Formats: sequence, structure tokens, C-alpha cells
Amino acid sequence: MEMYYFCMLYLCTSEVSCSPELLSPTCDYWWVLMGTGFDVVIVRYDEIALKSQYVRNRYERTLINNLRMLLDKSGARYTGITRERGRIFVHTMDERVIGLMPRVFGVVSVSPALTTSSRLVDVSGLAARLASAFIGDGESFAIRSRRAGSHSFTSRDVAVQCGDAILEEMRERGVYVDLTSPDHEIHVEVREGSAYLYTKIVQGTGGLPLGTQGKMIALLSGGIDSPVAAWLMMKRGCRIVFLHCNNQPFSDENTRGRSMECIKALEAWSPIGLKVYEAPNGGNLKAFLDCCE
Repeated sequence: MEMYYFCMLYLCTSEVSCSPELLSPTCDYWWVLMGTGFDVVIVRYDEIALKSQYVRNRYERTLINNLRMLLDKSGARYTGITRERGRIFVHTMDERVIGLMPRVFGVVSVSPALTTSSRLVDVSGLAARLASAFIGDGESFAIRSRRAGSHSFTSRDVAVQCGDAILEEMRERGVYVDLTSPDHEIHVEVREGSAYLYTKIVQGTGGLPLGTQGKMIALLSGGIDSPVAAWLMMKRGCRIVFLHCNNQPFSDENTRGRSMECIKALEAWSPIGLKVYEAPNGGNLKAFLDCCE
């Protein structure tokens, strides 16, 4: 899986900020990007939650800082980043953010969502409008609800009321509930005074936020093994300093070029620029060769 991620990155330029499949008319997000809109991107993490409270707070702050730096670096528009326990919220209506967030280490998944109050009447009303925008005639749906905080209702109450509202809104279009294998899923997440509705979860790379661990040096030879190893260490939170030994005249410019291309590809996963050192090593090799002769 890690090799897949890096190879996909290697084939794409760093200027691509939103994956093409997100812009396909067959994608569940097409209605979001082209009409109904979203006002927040929910960012999830997992491994950070296992840490102690002190370490968790530090890792969360680092992750938020990395998200902010990547957004600023790409020029994406957002109004702020907030956090609650177990969730980070990027307040934005810029669709580029959907493609940017999954490449931040520490992010497990993201979802562009619509926000409303936690009142059941507001949640169910928004669910009905959302469903009517993308559920086709005769198709099935399911409500996946979860709740965090203190409320006078349960998660099941949320699912039932949202389902009833959708059935009432689309009663003449033949839609029906299928909890096992639905054509569409609407996720409802109620957290204290707010509720968030979304239709898809975009997977991220996971790992730990970049910069939470120490620094490491990666030797780049121009092959694929060294940048993949560097990517894996970046995924574990390590900042990487790159070193390329230039062996000319015993190697050609193509070798150096491949190393620089790998570093450029890895920069797409780093919110800040990567340090690169180049050491002239051709003279040393020539001295060794002369001694051997």
C-alpha cells in the first residue's frame, strides 16, 4: 500500500491539488462541488488518540499546523481550523481542500460536510434536502448516525427521524431504506450543539504528523527504494534531510535528475520545503580507483 501511494504521487505533479476522480460526474461529491456546497471539511485521525493527554495535545497542534501550512502553500481558501476531541474541522468552501487534506501525514480520512444545529428538526430537514439532490428515483439509502456529547436523543433517534424526513420528501420518487447494501449513505455526526452531514469518506495516509519525531538523513541514489524509505519515515512523523552523492564522472546527469525528481515528488507530502544536500563524490571514487590500479 505504501508503494502504491508513492508511485501514484510520483506519476502526479505537485500542482494537482484535487484528484480527478473527485471531479467526475459519477462521484458522490459532484453535487457538492457543483451546487449544494459544503462549509467544513472534517479531518479524522486515529493513532494520535492512543497517546497520553499531553502528547495528544502536542500531536494535534502539530497536525493542525501542518494542515494550515499546506493550505497556505497551495493557496487554498479557508476561514479557520478548529478542533474538538477526536476531530479537526477545516472551515472552507474551497473544493481543493478535499484533495489536499488526505496527503497530510496523520490524517486518516476527510469528509466535506454541511453544518447545521443539533436540533433534530434541523438535522432531518437538511438530510431531506441533501438526499433529494443526489438520490435517484427508485434508489435505496441508509442513514449512518453517530453522536458525541450530551443530548436528549440517541443516535438511533437521529437515524429514524432523518430517514422519515427523506421518505416524506421523496415519497413520489420510489426511494426506500436498505441498511445492508444501500445505493447511497448519508452520514450524520452530532457533536454537542452542531451536526454535520456528509455522503462520503475520503481515505488519507494515516501515520503520525510530520515533525512529531526526530530528524533523519536519507541517502538518495536515483532509484526508487530510497525515496520510498524516506516516505515511510515521513509517515512516522520524521523530518527528512536528503543527501545525494554526485558520482560524476562515474555517473551521468540523469542519475542526479532522478534524485531531484524524487525529492520534488516528496515535497507534495511536506507542508514545508525539504532540505537537500549534494556531496561531490566523483573525486573520491577516482582516488580509490587510482589506488587500486
